[in-house]
Amino acid sequence: MTSALPGVENSLQAIADIERQYVLQNYARYPLALVRGKGCYVYDLEGKRYLDFLSGIGVNALGHAHPRILKTIRQQAALLIHCSNLYYHQYQGPLAGRLVEMSGLARAFFANTGTEAVEGALKMAHSHGRSVSPDKYELIALENSFHGRTMGALSVTGQAKYREDFEPLIPGVKFVPANNLAALEAAFSDCTAGILLEIIQGEGGIYPLAHEFVAKARELSDRHNALLIADETQCGVGRPGTYFAYQRATPVVMPDVAVAAKPVACGIPLGFILANEKAAAAIKPGMHGTTFGGGPLACRVALEFLEILDGLLPAIERVGGYFHARLNELARHYPFVKEVRGFGLMLGVELTVPGKQFVMDAMAEGLLINCTHEAVLRFLPPYIVTEKEVDQCIRILGKLFAKVET
Repeated sequence: MTSALPGVENSLQAIADIERQYVLQNYARYPLALVRGKGCYVYDLEGKRYLDFLSGIGVNALGHAHPRILKTIRQQAALLIHCSNLYYHQYQGPLAGRLVEMSGLARAFFANTGTEAVEGALKMAHSHGRSVSPDKYELIALENSFHGRTMGALSVTGQAKYREDFEPLIPGVKFVPANNLAALEAAFSDCTAGILLEIIQGEGGIYPLAHEFVAKARELSDRHNALLIADETQCGVGRPGTYFAYQRATPVVMPDVAVAAKPVACGIPLGFILANEKAAAAIKPGMHGTTFGGGPLACRVALEFLEILDGLLPAIERVGGYFHARLNELARHYPFVKEVRGFGLMLGVELTVPGKQFVMDAMAEGLLINCTHEAVLRFLPPYIVTEKEVDQCIRILGKLFAKVET
């Protein structure tokens, strides 16, 4: 295999060496270099195929090289990639309308990442609170949560390992245990400006929130005039089998603000904030902005993705249920499997033993997954996955689990 560009290396060792020399060493990379993908599979430098059940940590929602997405990228790249938000283009308004229709909220703002969307939502909550009282700036978040790596997002991330190297962070944040109604009620006051919830905690170990907990958060937010913010970065935009995770429950508990990113533009950076009119009114002209967010290429791809997603939602629910059942079958045979959690195509298997070696062994067998919270194997397969790929994943997991001595 030859390099497509001068200076591009073709061996794993050479690629790793040049990165160690020039790239900030903040990632603990796996010993794997990927060069292409097709459908649910990716391929390394030697052409070995891997079943991708991580999908770029939930980004490659339609797998790799989806023909409709490739066609859209080619067409739009030849016309206009970026024009800044000083001007209109044809796709941002229609995409905002589509997202508003899907979510039941009123207005959209486009960003680049989930973290950037969280930052905008925090500003929205602070501005809303300030309009009521200078003392109304407190935020509530959950223990075990993850909202991103910027200073604001870290301030509402309930995991010490992400926060402690950067403290002091934004003051006025209270953390409560997930699904603890008494602690939730105790945390609220008239100084509360907003509360952030992942309806299914992702980095925290694939933990769904109880409906009664989310409903209580809504009730308390209304009582204290605070904004309820749903962080759907990992658990939304189709992954749970509905457009958004908050829509899984009946009756639906509507947030004031929802943020998301990962799958919406199939690998092109795009995040968004959705808000009802009350929350949107907190951001006045000039108070917030972005250079790259909502450009014509990303928005056109997102519109194409959402059109495809409509036809995939029943399959996400069906295949996700099948996958959940197959994982539970494995759990019954292996006592070190503590629990299977999640909805749709966002699933986690909690173990009573460390999970890192399973990730490495799975990769050697041609399966890409990862481990969060030290012992939770996380599965985020693309939305085009079928029962056939699920069975392949289960066969590999079964082979690995059978080797564990208990």
